[in-house]
Amino acid sequence: MSRRLLIVNGPNLNLLGTREPDVYGRATLADVEALCTERASAHGAEVRFVQSNHEGVLIDAIHAAREDCDGIVVNPGGLTHTSVVLRDALSGVALPVVEVHVSNVHAREEFRHHSYVSGIAKAVIAGAGIAGYGFAIDLLAPAPTA
Repeated sequence: MSRRLLIVNGPNLNLLGTREPDVYGRATLADVEALCTERASAHGAEVRFVQSNHEGVLIDAIHAAREDCDGIVVNPGGLTHTSVVLRDALSGVALPVVEVHVSNVHAREEFRHHSYVSGIAKAVIAGAGIAGYGFAIDLLAPAPTA
């Protein structure tokens, strides 16, 4: 049976590649999706993507994941530092979560050092660029069996 992971990208991540490329790099959200699809496939897994600038859309997708997903990779964007309801949604579906940040949030402004999601995440990957998404999939997807 194939495993499925939900890849959640929060506000402003639709601007990857053009928004502050000195901080976030030049890779686009389409590049993230291609990397995730390839990495998941190597594990015999599938991925479903959601990106929204609206918190409720993300929460609805997280709730739906409990029906057919085995884990969640989440880059909450700015909601990392502000959203208790996003944390509650992730916690409430009882799926393993890996939090990803393209930039090293701990080397940036002080307000970015706190995450509401980190406390419920299996792992937190920050500062690895979009490669962090691949690392997250490696943690959540099973290794292929011979």
